[in-house]
Amino acid sequence: MDAFTAGLLQRIKTTESDLTEARETGDDFLADVEQGELDDLHRLAAEHGVKIGATSA
Repeated sequence: MDAFTAGLLQRIKTTESDLTEARETGDDFLADVEQGELDDLHRLAAEHGVKIGATSA
């Protein structure tokens, strides 16, 4: 796995965690921000052929 892919997958994992935390604490604004970031990261992954399922390991 190259550095780009590893970094992207790590960012997705971190953002997913941050989104979960924001939702659990009721911070709707932060949840919206994190969801937007996650959407952007998924789009970037798709554009570069990175499979997202690998983040669930």
